[in-house]
Order: sequence, then structure tokens, then C-alpha cells
Amino acid sequence: MHATETSLATTISAQRIAALIASSSNDNAKTVAVEVVAETGSTNADLLARVTAVDGARLVAPVLLVAESQTAGRGRAGRPWQTSKTSALTFSLAWKFGRPLHALIGLPLAVGVALAEALGIFGIDVELKWPNDVLRDGAKLAGILIETAQDKGAGAAGIAGTWTVIGIGVNLTMPPDLQQRIGRAVADVSELLTHDRERLLAILLSALSDALADFDARGFTHFVARWNRLHAYTGRAVRILDDGRMLHEGVAVGVDEQGCFLMDTASGRVAVTAGDVSLRLRE
Repeated sequence: MHATETSLATTISAQRIAALIASSSNDNAKTVAVEVVAETGSTNADLLARVTAVDGARLVAPVLLVAESQTAGRGRAGRPWQTSKTSALTFSLAWKFGRPLHALIGLPLAVGVALAEALGIFGIDVELKWPNDVLRDGAKLAGILIETAQDKGAGAAGIAGTWTVIGIGVNLTMPPDLQQRIGRAVADVSELLTHDRERLLAILLSALSDALADFDARGFTHFVARWNRLHAYTGRAVRILDDGRMLHEGVAVGVDEQGCFLMDTASGRVAVTAGDVSLRLRE
């Protein structure tokens, strides 16, 4: 594993993250190159460009790209996610799976489990909202955006595989003016500011790399019970909306082995597949 500082203005040290990983027993994380930039538009967009490149810039191994500030970060359904050096940890992890694209259903939920369990190391209890949000005390703490690309380097006779770029943002602090601009309740983990960010990122990378290797080997099956234990809405009245139009209404149950959201409705149990639909509590 190597580490690269791509801007002299960065205050997070890629070398220290790499050193922390190198001194650990996590072999999966040791395969990941670590890079840090002071500012970029979107870490996801940056890594996707390298995954799909056709020249020597194309990625051949996993990369963790950390940005101290993102000016064009994206959330689910293209929603903007802007951050500053002090408000959030924002990073993307490029990881190649041996599985084809259709076998990656449930991956956002597995990533949520890894994030929740990593935060638990610091004594922070969180819950998960289907399909890709981490909640604290009912408010959004972290979001996950996964984008995919076919491996251009495999060739006709190469090994089939799929590159994923897993973008994550974790709120560290939430200043009142930013909270007001967002217009909804947002959680943070300001107590983690007593720790250095390199250690936080090393622990998150360790948890994520183990989860991704496990998912590649066994799929979502190994994560179902763990996700359901962390489910924020179990037994609560919810709605599934599609562009503001209600598709289903009922009581939240959990997720199945395919990562579908299960809910009991007046006409029976339904399984909802993740897409552009939204899950909301029924007030």
C-alpha cells in the first residue's frame, strides 16, 4: 500500500493513515492506496474517471481518496452535498468486485453495517435507514453513494468484475447556519473531534475493506441479521414514495437476503427494491 499527498495544503496525512493500516493486522486494508486532497469537486467523480480511463491512469488496485472539502459532492438521486474542512469526513473508496453488477444488490446496506460497527468502536450508537443512510437519534449522520463501472482492463478473456466507487460523508460538526440551510434535522459526531482524523479514517477503511471482501465472497446474506439489528424503523408506520407519489404504506419489518425493504401493508407483505424511491416515516 502507498500513500499520496496530492496537495501541500492538506492537513490530513495520507502517510499516517497508511502507516496506521500497515501496523495493523488487516490484510484487506493493506491493499488500498491512500490519497488526500485539500479540495475537489467530487471524490466519486474523480475515482470514476480513473476507473473508466483507457490509458495509464486507469486504476488497477483499490484506492481511498479523501477530500478535506468537496464543492460538488453528490448524494442519492443527484442531491448536492457540500462540505468544509471542519464539518465532515468525506471520502470515496474504489474497489473491484469479482461479482457482476447484478450480484451487488444489497451492497449499500452492507456498507452501512460496516460504518455503524466502526462508529461503535468509539461508543457511538447509530441506526440504519434503508437503503443508504446512517442515523443518530433519528437524524441523518452519514450518507452513502455507490456508483459502478465495468472493468475495462479485463478484456474478452479476462476475469469478469465490476468496479465500485463508494462515496461516504460523515457529519463531524453541524454549525447552526449550515443546519438552517439544510432545513432538516442533521446529526453529527462532534465528540470524535478529540481524535485525529487519520485514526478515524484508518478504522473506517479497515471496517469497510473487511466488509467489501466479505461481501464479494458471500454476498449480502452475511449482513442481513446485522442490518436488521440496526434498523431504525422496525415496527414503525412508514411510506414508500416515488417522486412524491405514495407507492406503499404500512409497517416496517426489515430487509431480506436480496436487500429489499420488507413492509406489512393492508394487502400483505411487500418487498421494495431500492431505486429512486424514498422511505419516510408516516407522521
